[in-house]
Amino acid sequence: MTAPVATGLKTWSIDSAHSNVEFSVKHMMISTVKGMFQNVEGTAKWDGSNFETASVEARIDTSSITTFNEMRDNHLRTNDFFNSEQWPDITFRSTGVEAKGDDEFVVHGDLTIRDVTQPVKLKAEFEGLMERDAFGKRRAAVTAETSINRGDFGINWNGAIEAGGVVVGDKVKVTLHIALVQNEEA
Repeated sequence: MTAPVATGLKTWSIDSAHSNVEFSVKHMMISTVKGMFQNVEGTAKWDGSNFETASVEARIDTSSITTFNEMRDNHLRTNDFFNSEQWPDITFRSTGVEAKGDDEFVVHGDLTIRDVTQPVKLKAEFEGLMERDAFGKRRAAVTAETSINRGDFGINWNGAIEAGGVVVGDKVKVTLHIALVQNEEA
């Protein structure tokens, strides 16, 4: 899918203090472990009204992972999972946006984890636009969801359960709550 050429595009920055990337994965085949990445940054180019004009580039700091369990978080930063030392970033670059309704759209893009890039589709919903916040800035918000197979990105560590099955599921559900602030144009 090719993004349409648009005029009047403005640059919007991800407001890291008001954005988060959450994930959930099955543990021991029956329970769900949730976590988040605390550091996400990036930009969107968008005309402020037509979603199909938008493009996005984002970076997530893999060392900022938290599942609220220090021992597990430290394991997730190792080569068994993200290898935060060698691959400090997860990146996303959109390749196109497809409108699906008034406030719904699909963002097509390339997700890179551990130096492996795979195409993904984010089902997104526009949460709203604020023309002027307390600081005179224009703001917007988007929520998006996708599911990925962690093995597709070379994250294959697992352990066998004595009764059958594995410790960590392959399917990872990802939810993004992204706040954007329009940059001032020079």
